[in-house]
Formats: sequence, C-alpha cells, structure tokens
Amino acid sequence: MAAAWPELEAAARERRRELALQGAAVAERVAAGGGRLPAELLALPLLQSLELSGCAALKELGPGLAAALPALHTLVLSGNALGPAGLGAGLGGPLPALRLLDLSGNGLEALPAELGGAGPSEEGGEAAAFPQLRSLNLSGNRLRELGPGLARAAPQLRELLLSGNRLRALPGALLPPADAAPFPLLGRLEAADNEVEELSPDIAALPALKSLDVANNRLSALPAALADCPRLKEANLRGNPLRDRRLEKMVNGCQTRAVLEYLRSKGRAEGGREENRRRKREKQQKKDGGDGERDEAEEVGKLLLKVLHVGDNPAPMVVRASPGVRDVRPYIVCCVLRGVQLRPGNAVRRFLSAQTKLHEDICEKRTAATIATHDLQLVKGPLTYSVQPPAELKITPLGRKEIRAKDLLRQLQMEAEEQRKQKKRQNVSGLHKYLQLLDGKDNYPCLVDAEGAVISFPPITNSEKTKIRKTTRDLFLEVTSDTSLQICKDVMDALILKIAELNRFTMENKEEGSGSDDEPDALCGAENVKPSQSAQQPLVVEQVRVVDMDGNLKVLYPSKTDLAAAPSLLTVIR
Repeated sequence: MAAAWPELEAAARERRRELALQGAAVAERVAAGGGRLPAELLALPLLQSLELSGCAALKELGPGLAAALPALHTLVLSGNALGPAGLGAGLGGPLPALRLLDLSGNGLEALPAELGGAGPSEEGGEAAAFPQLRSLNLSGNRLRELGPGLARAAPQLRELLLSGNRLRALPGALLPPADAAPFPLLGRLEAADNEVEELSPDIAALPALKSLDVANNRLSALPAALADCPRLKEANLRGNPLRDRRLEKMVNGCQTRAVLEYLRSKGRAEGGREENRRRKREKQQKKDGGDGERDEAEEVGKLLLKVLHVGDNPAPMVVRASPGVRDVRPYIVCCVLRGVQLRPGNAVRRFLSAQTKLHEDICEKRTAATIATHDLQLVKGPLTYSVQPPAELKITPLGRKEIRAKDLLRQLQMEAEEQRKQKKRQNVSGLHKYLQLLDGKDNYPCLVDAEGAVISFPPITNSEKTKIRKTTRDLFLEVTSDTSLQICKDVMDALILKIAELNRFTMENKEEGSGSDDEPDALCGAENVKPSQSAQQPLVVEQVRVVDMDGNLKVLYPSKTDLAAAPSLLTVIR
C-alpha cells in the first residue's frame, strides 16, 4: 500500500503555489516509493516553488516533472542522492518559467539533457529549455566538465555555482565557440574546491562577470586576460599553488584590484596581444556597435552624469552607521542625485514603476537589496543608520499615519490575510509580500534624520515625510542589504542609470498635464521647463560617506570603480 502524503493532499486542496518537503518522515515515504518523487506531486500544476531537500532516499525524479509542473520558477533539490544516474532521464522537458534551480549536494556526474548534457534535448530545436533561468547551483557534485550546451539552454544565466566538483579547466568547454557573447548576463561564477589546473584567457569572454571564486584549486598561473573582464570587481584566488610569489602575496591579501593591475602590466610586458584584447573589450562594452563616425555622433547625444566629490562639496551628506546594524542589515550605500525632472506628465509614475521593477528584478523581490528614494529638500542630515526594537520604532509610512513598526507589521499581516480571502489565492501584492523578510528579528533597521524622525524602514517602507513629489528636483538615494556591500553598489549603479534614462525620456517627450488624478502633487506649480535647456544640464551625483560612530569611513559612493559600466546613454565626468 502506497504511503499517504498529507502535505500533498493539503497543497492540492488549498491550491498552493509553494511547497517544501523535508525531514525524516518525507525520506521514509520516498524510500517506500522506490526512491522517486510521489505521483501525487505531479498533480499540482499550480506549483511555482518546490523544495525537496536533504532526502538521501531520493535517487531519481521519475518521468514527467516538467510537463506536470509547468509554472515552476523555483526548484530546489539539494542534498539528495540524485546521481550518478538519478537525472539520466533529465527533468522530463523544458521549464520555461524556471528562474532558480538548485541541484547541489547530490552525486551528479553529468548535467541533465535539458541543461546541455548528453541526450536528445541538446540537439532538439532552437528554443532554450530554460529561457528565464537566473541561478543554477551545481555545487557539491561529481562533475568533471560542462559542455557548451548550457549556454544555449540557459542564455539568461546570472549566477553559476560549481564549487566542490571535479572540474579540471575553466571556463573549459562551457563557452560555445560559435557564440560571440555567451552568457551575456553571468555576473557570478563560483568554482572553488575543484581540480582546476587552467584558467584560460577565454574567461574574458564573459562580459558581465563581476565575481569569480576559484579558491583552493591547482592553478599555477593566472592569465593576463583576467584583467580584461570589463566588470570584474571581486576575485577569490586563494589556496592555489601560484609560481609567481609576488602575485601570490597579492592574492592572499584579497587585493583584487592590485591583482588585475599586475596581470595587465605583465600582459603588456609579454607584448603582442594587448592591443587585440583591448579592441575585444571595447567591442563587448559597446553593445550597440557601429563604426567610429557613429560612435562620435552618439557621444554628442549622451546624457552627462557629473560626480561631485566630497572634497569639492561645501556641505556633503554623511550617514553614521551604528554597531547594532551588523547583526540585522549591515550594508548600506547612499548618494545624492541632483537635476531630475519629475514635473511633466507621467514622470512620477514612470519613476515609481521603474523602482518597483528594480525591486522585482535585480533586488530579487527585496531579498537581495532594498531601494529607498527621498526628496533631498525634506531630508535633515546628518543621518543615522541604526536599529530599534519593533515596539519602539515609529514611522509615518507612505500613505499612512504614524505607527509603531510592530503594529504596522501586524496591520499589514491582517490586510494580507483579508487579501487572500477576497482573491482566494496565496499570492499577495504590495508591501504584504515582504513581511517575511523580518521574521525572527529582535530589532528592525531604520534610517533616522537629525530631528529623530525615521525616514526609512527597510525592507518595508519609506516615510511620508520625505516622499517623492512632482516638484522634487534633488534626490537622496539609499540601498540596503543583508547580503553584501557589492550588491548594494550594483543596485545603486542600476538605479542611477535607470533614473538617467527616465530623465532623458522626459526631456525628449514633452507631456501635458498630469498622469494621475490621485497624485497629491499633480497640480503643484505651473512653471515650464524647456527640454532643450534642461537636456544640456548634467545630472550631478554627489558622493555620500557612510562612517561608523567614531567617524571612520566604511563606504564612499560613488568611488572610482562605481558606475564604470555605464552604457552609451551616459558619459560620467569624474
């Protein structure tokens, strides 16, 4: 008699979108079913997120997973026993909505056919099996090589985790020779604790690579082409038997910038190939292409972004970070942006919509980072980034009255439950979908102005006190994260570039009237700004220092390495 699965019965009855199966009881039932997924699981077509991890009894998926669960955007199958033949039949077909796939901690010796492994899916058709896949975790398996089929199967991949395998070369055969720009969005590549003996110059063919980890391998040398990765900012190269002692010292000191400069100069000394690499790098960075004359014409039409350094600013903004944020939400990056145009037509609506899209995309639904934008004229500095107990933190959220954080979250939770009942589904919208990000926190992060008012409560909401309006011309921008400082900087880069694009669009497309009847500032002011005049004025981004309570610098944005990947829209004047 087949074992009962009460979790699956409840998921079907409640039409759930998310399901996690873990624990000894699950393992026992899987073992009783022959080490395969239960058939009842394949009768849940509404599932968008599935996790079945830590189950040593799970040895194969069985047929039909992809066809039965077409809406999956997250699939976590870590710490099971899927290998070496557990994915021999693959996933059963493509998963067009899948954004995250975690197959770590299994015994895989080869990729599934749909991911470019050997099999019919590698040759069948031109459509990518995983067109939306952003993150692929293959750590802790037995992979010896990755074929070029992965680039075709997952063209939008941004994160590839390969640590703890048996790889001998990197990128190796991962890059298809016929593709001019494979993995155009891959920003993070981890391959620590493998058997890599060669890091080939082809690594420079990854135009978006920002973070590389090849620690604890067998590298005796590093290619000069590593310095040609146009966006590389973090490289963990420790634990390799490098022959160059000077290079080894820089590597062990985690001096990524010094390592890249050293490799660059060493490459020039070797001669011959530097010019070709430079041309290739410039070609990758010019996404729109074109000859010299076209580039010169585009240069004239660029929007200027001028950086005002702290030393040249008579009244620079400063943010003090208290020690308490270290255990709650430790990373914050801020800057001031002057000269935005929000008065015409739907400019404010486009601005807010763009911020929402960044939260969904690069911020990964606020799990990686959170953006806050403020009207600079309403921000009273200096600011303090601190933590407060939920019962003491008071804020006036956007569109609401002043309330304690504890009561706000309780109120939002009640609204979420009511929303679920009314719409008869599990998904909720607005602030309600971010409530779980503060689960288990004894203190909540907040940004406090010089008057003691909380102007930001990440990752939940801003304050009505510093709300963006149609009359706003100067912005205070804030990005926080509990993940890493680099994520904060990447998000801030993207935010500034997006605002620049919107500013240009507003100036080039004159609009009449207001785009929203319910915007409180829709009727504020009547002055006209001539696009031709405003377009000639550069946006000015002012550096903001984040310091500790003793005044020691923690982070300065933008630094010389920030905004380095600006597209053809911008010319950054430093």
